[in-house]
Order: sequence, then C-alpha cells, then structure tokens
Amino acid sequence: MSEKAKDILEWVYCIVIALVLAMLFRYFIGTPTIVKQVSMYPTLIQDERLWLNRWGRTTKTLPKRGEIITFEEPAKITYSSSEIDPTNPVAQYREKNAWQWFTSDFLEIGKRSYIKRVIAIPGEHVQIKEGKVYINGEVLEEPYLQPGIMTDVTGEGFDDFVVPENYVFAMGDNRNHSTDCRAFGCIPLEEIESTVAIRIWPFNKWGKVE
Repeated sequence: MSEKAKDILEWVYCIVIALVLAMLFRYFIGTPTIVKQVSMYPTLIQDERLWLNRWGRTTKTLPKRGEIITFEEPAKITYSSSEIDPTNPVAQYREKNAWQWFTSDFLEIGKRSYIKRVIAIPGEHVQIKEGKVYINGEVLEEPYLQPGIMTDVTGEGFDDFVVPENYVFAMGDNRNHSTDCRAFGCIPLEEIESTVAIRIWPFNKWGKVE
C-alpha cells in the first residue's frame, strides 16, 4: 500500500472515530436543539437555541417537578371517552426492534419529540378543575404561566388520576396551545430524552431556563 493510500485511510479512521464519539456524546451527555413550537411560550420562544442535558437518561434518573424535559411523541395522541382509563393514565408507545431503536433513538432519524414542563411526579394525585392544577388536593402555584391562563382539559383527556411509578405528568406553559399529557397520559422514564439545561441563543437571554 502506498504512503498516500495509508494517509487517506488514517484520515478516514479519524473521521469515523470522531463521528462515533460525537454521536455517543449527543446520546449520553448532551446536545443543542432549536425550539420549533409555541407550546412553552412565554418561557421558550420559537427559534431559541437550547442545550439539552441527557445525563438523566444515561443514569435513568426521573426529572423533578418544574424541570423542562423533552420526550418522544407517543404513538397515540388522542383518545375517545371509552379509551380514557384514569387507573392507567399512561402514554402509549410502540415497541421497537434493535434497528428501529438505532435509527430513531440513537441517530434520531424521523423522530418527533415534545418539550414540556414536569408538573407531577410518581405517586401524586393530579386534578385539573376550575382552570387550575391540584396536586394532592393543593393548588399548584405556577409563576411561569402568563397572567389569566387557565388550565383545562378540552375534549377527552386525563384530569383526575395518580401518576404511576416511574412516570411523570408534563404540560406546556402555553396551556391553550399545547398537546401534552392531558391528552395522551403520563410519560415513562425510558421515553424521557433530556432536560433543558440552558438557553444558548439569543445571547441576551443566555442562561438557565426556569
């Protein structure tokens, strides 16, 4: 093999190793993202850039109440009245084989994710009534909402249930323009991709997102 061919192979090896390390870092540690929807307004605005922390997925740690998370879109978004089961208020996901996991979860090809705020954690009794959220019978204070915003369940949805073990209940801050756990149920730990760490753009808003 010529010296030129060896040099080319060495560069190819270096590029492949760099790509693999970058993908591993993105999956297990963190990655940037762009806000594409309005469901978290006014906390997050379209086209803002965020840094996502994925260490919680790596360590299988449930997020805390108030943290903003990303998770894969459930397989089923809306339910009929006969399908709503308050004793099993969980989002439905399709099972994946190894190849589907690799392309969808690891490479994130064709994957659609949501960004919402954790409202309730395992074992808590959630009630949505009178335009407010009640946790274990107490009104949840939500200073991140715009003044006058009411929390309701439009159509068929989950409004009175207990969050199961290893699940969280999450909603968007822009309650009237957010498809969230009210519609499709609580999110399992294994489908939570990341928590929002910091806002990285625009620069005048750089810092922790609350």
